[in-house]
Amino acid sequence: MWAKICANTNLEDAILAAQLGADALGFVFAESKRKVTAKQVAQITPHLPEEIETVGVFHNHRADEIAAIVREAGLDTIQLHSSYDLALIEGIQRLLGSQVSLIQTVHWIIDASADNAASIAKQLEMIRRSGATDRVLIDSRVGQMGGGTGISFDWSHAGEIFATHGHGLKIIAAGGLNPGNLAEAIRLMHPAGVDVASGVEATAGQKDPAKLKAFLQIAKS
Repeated sequence: MWAKICANTNLEDAILAAQLGADALGFVFAESKRKVTAKQVAQITPHLPEEIETVGVFHNHRADEIAAIVREAGLDTIQLHSSYDLALIEGIQRLLGSQVSLIQTVHWIIDASADNAASIAKQLEMIRRSGATDRVLIDSRVGQMGGGTGISFDWSHAGEIFATHGHGLKIIAAGGLNPGNLAEAIRLMHPAGVDVASGVEATAGQKDPAKLKAFLQIAKS
């Protein structure tokens, strides 16, 4: 299973994740305790194995801002952590062409009043019709926090939605995953990939080697 270790802030953690079997490494350029700059990431990416996918996480950035960061940091992939915006995607594609791939985030709202089933089904259908990307990351949103919350969502319900509306898309599960619950999340959702940040940290922005190893062993088994 494809596994992304997100919110990397230093070379040591990034190298360790790659050595332990991560397929992709994420770097957060959105407002966060784990936010990094293009200059910082540019000092990391040249030292990573060529096969490792490097992903920039963006929220409320313009297309030109994203393109500039991608070029300076040496990234392979853009993860749009804001709402689906075809105009933004088209702007990015005009600036970068086929230079990078795209992951679109869809949020599962942690609120008893939220109709996640209808909202997510509609968004998945919209993304599939657009053809802009076939990779969709599902993450928890708690209030204004759209990632790195450490809070999981209803995996059983999500699995039903993905089975019905996720055809043709590669679903990446995120939000509250850790070594202790990853196997159950995979069993219920059957995702194409998994993504973790806080679930393998010792402190914000600093990975815990034991948690990192355990998470990747489960993902790859």
